[in-house]
Amino acid sequence: MSSGKPSDQLTALRSGFAEPSPDSRVMMRWWWFGPDVTRAELDRELQVMAEAGIGGVEVSYVYPLSADSPELLGPEFLDHLRYAAERARDLGLRFDLTLGSGWSFGGPHIDADHAAKQLDWERREITGEPVDLPIRTWPGDRLVAAYLGGGSAQEPPTDCVRLEIADDRLQIPRGSGPRQLLLAIERPTGQVVKRAAAGADGPVLDHYSASAARAHLDTFAEPLLAAVPAELIGSVFCDSLEVYGANWTPDLVDEFERRRGYPLLPRLYELIINTDASDQLRIDYYRTLTELYEENFVTVFQRWAADHGVRFRIQGYGAPPAKISSYRFADLYEGEGWGWQTITQTRWASSAAHLDGLPVVSAESWTWVHSPTFRATPLDLLGEAHELLLDGVNQFIGHGWPYSPSGTERDGLGWFFYAAGALDDRNPWWPAMPGLMRYLQRLSWLQRQGTPVADIALYVPSDDLYPHLGREVGGSLDLWRETNRTVDPTIVATIRAGGWDYDLVDDDALELIDPTTRPVFILPAVDRLPERTRQWLADYQADGGIVLAVEGSSTVGTPGAVTDLDAAIRGALAPDLSITPVCGEVGMVHRRLAGDVDGDAGAVDAYLLINTGPHRREFSATPRTSHAGHELWDPMTGQPVGTFSDSSIPIVLEPYQSVVIVSHDGANPTSSTVPGAGEEMPLGSDWTVQYDDQEPRTVTLPHRWEDDRDGYSGSAVYRGTIELSSDQPDGTPSGDPAQLIMDFGELQPAQLGSDDRDGIRGRSYRVKGAAPIREVAEVIINGRTAGVVWAPPYQVDLSDLLVTGSNAVQIRVSNTAANALSQDTAIDRAVQVSRGQYGQRFVMQDLDRALDGVSSGLLTVPKIIRRRR
Repeated sequence: MSSGKPSDQLTALRSGFAEPSPDSRVMMRWWWFGPDVTRAELDRELQVMAEAGIGGVEVSYVYPLSADSPELLGPEFLDHLRYAAERARDLGLRFDLTLGSGWSFGGPHIDADHAAKQLDWERREITGEPVDLPIRTWPGDRLVAAYLGGGSAQEPPTDCVRLEIADDRLQIPRGSGPRQLLLAIERPTGQVVKRAAAGADGPVLDHYSASAARAHLDTFAEPLLAAVPAELIGSVFCDSLEVYGANWTPDLVDEFERRRGYPLLPRLYELIINTDASDQLRIDYYRTLTELYEENFVTVFQRWAADHGVRFRIQGYGAPPAKISSYRFADLYEGEGWGWQTITQTRWASSAAHLDGLPVVSAESWTWVHSPTFRATPLDLLGEAHELLLDGVNQFIGHGWPYSPSGTERDGLGWFFYAAGALDDRNPWWPAMPGLMRYLQRLSWLQRQGTPVADIALYVPSDDLYPHLGREVGGSLDLWRETNRTVDPTIVATIRAGGWDYDLVDDDALELIDPTTRPVFILPAVDRLPERTRQWLADYQADGGIVLAVEGSSTVGTPGAVTDLDAAIRGALAPDLSITPVCGEVGMVHRRLAGDVDGDAGAVDAYLLINTGPHRREFSATPRTSHAGHELWDPMTGQPVGTFSDSSIPIVLEPYQSVVIVSHDGANPTSSTVPGAGEEMPLGSDWTVQYDDQEPRTVTLPHRWEDDRDGYSGSAVYRGTIELSSDQPDGTPSGDPAQLIMDFGELQPAQLGSDDRDGIRGRSYRVKGAAPIREVAEVIINGRTAGVVWAPPYQVDLSDLLVTGSNAVQIRVSNTAANALSQDTAIDRAVQVSRGQYGQRFVMQDLDRALDGVSSGLLTVPKIIRRRR
């Protein structure tokens, strides 16, 4: 939706927001353990997903949890895969396939020639005596080159000479003093596929080798596409690049000279020995690795996918050293990781998508959400999804949905992944899932309309990063990781807090930047710029672009270093959306439909505002664009909730709540006003509670389940009455129409559970607040459902359901499965079975922390608020 009359645009936007397109629904990574599955359970799980509003699956084949798992790519597995794809089609679900088991790609079909390789260095101090040294290496190793330099470990050499290798011997001549012998050895990284399915064990492939990529495609991917035809597949997928230590490929020497114009081996030692020219050697070396990854892995996979009539989706970050521009060789771009005020892997992907004009960018979502498994609440999922939306995502790939036997075949809680949430119907809070999925579908749809507005380009200084790659100098092979270590994190925080948005940009993407759409270009602390980038910056400034070089940068022809970045940006460009008072917890993303970037009368602008913190926020929002009117839309309902003609729009956001501002010059719908405070009536007495497995009994609110019983995960129904007196049939003494709201109270700022980030768990998102309901309440009045409450504001409108006199109230509260997890021993048995049969392929995360900070039940006294509509 990017062209047409503004009135048509606005009408279509309103309609689409109320009823968003199905293709923007959340998808789920569907883990098949083993792969040991049955058709009946595949069918059941797909139906449950469809009923909950989930839009599709990405099938991932991982480690076994049973002793007799079928082997991957066998007839039984391929038959089940085809069946699942056909059932997904019948249910209107997208069906994506992962082109490998576990990660990174590899397996038993990858031989020594095609396995990932690294360049290892051996250093030895020797005296000045001559040495006749036989060359001995481990099987699979190869001596690439040997070098000799004067000095010792304390006084390392500043220059080296290459030694000749003849008949597997080194002849080291006599010297005048202590020397260092440097041996460069090609050897396998030794990395095997992580979390592999049965029969999928083997080395990770060489991501710099086209023949290795084709070997994997021929052996692994071809059978998948033979079993599941292209018309049933949404995309084929490559998970995150985690090829640890892979900094070599046998063709590198020839490729380096062909691309860089000088031979590598005479200077290879400069990877570990500092000379005046070693930085440039390292730049050339790692740039060559980036190019080989792009051409021999991403391009090979994309062309194979295109030849088979499907799209290739990739998480293109990590090791090998993938650049932002490396994404352009794939079809669909995906990120991972939350944190809208930092440089995330998600921003790496969304920047590439924005630069390349892709309308959809996805993110692996909820990767480590509220560890351990089954601790995540719907509000946790909402909060992390908000962070991803603020990072430019408009397609969620949930991580994930574990296939598990159900019914009489299930032992305990069943199967679940070693990490991440189990986001399926085993969670007692499942009644909230349709509402959450609809909400995220609506916002994903909105974030696909028009084009993103990101005024600022933030430069990624590749030539500053390359010299610091590799363990030889204490770095990694991950350009995203090194960017985070190099670029001052306050730059991004300043941009976002000031009311602007940005995209990352590297040297290869400069030609995609239009100064009229990205009027500000920020250079972080940059020491080196390629000559073509210097020239581009000069042209950019000549065309009206403003370059801001932060303090610590070489000025590269700019007016001078910036010490106050916020003031410098404001001097160049007004905030896209000003928030007064400034609040660092409120984020914004902006989409533009029609019109031009300067906001003429033909444009329609949609701003998504999100409160990412646990406090209620009141502020005024002022768009930079000039429009006659502004509407507020509620993403939970899809409906307008207010209209304003003043450019300063009053906003109130509850914790983890969002709102959409739509600014335009068309006709507003009927104006509305924010309801004022009203009379409150607490509902604190005469309640009973009935757990799913017990008889009802009298209870006093607030009520915490853990004070009654241990290990209970499920639901409990609270029953009471609401009396409306006959002299107030409409809810107010005057007889005017009234709104009657059941209010459960506010979210209280709190840190629930362990916040450690050590070990295998990584960054585990959780909201920083304690809810009045733990975790979901379904409200039923006189036998009719009023609503499901699971996020702030914890309120439900009862106006159309309450009658004069006595009203029967049921509040069905559901918690998480964490309590049951703390009592579950079945997963331990499954782990031991898997380990005994297939070895240790995984370690379960944080199960001993299942009850950290857990409370369940109705933890406040609900009340009725009576106010004017």
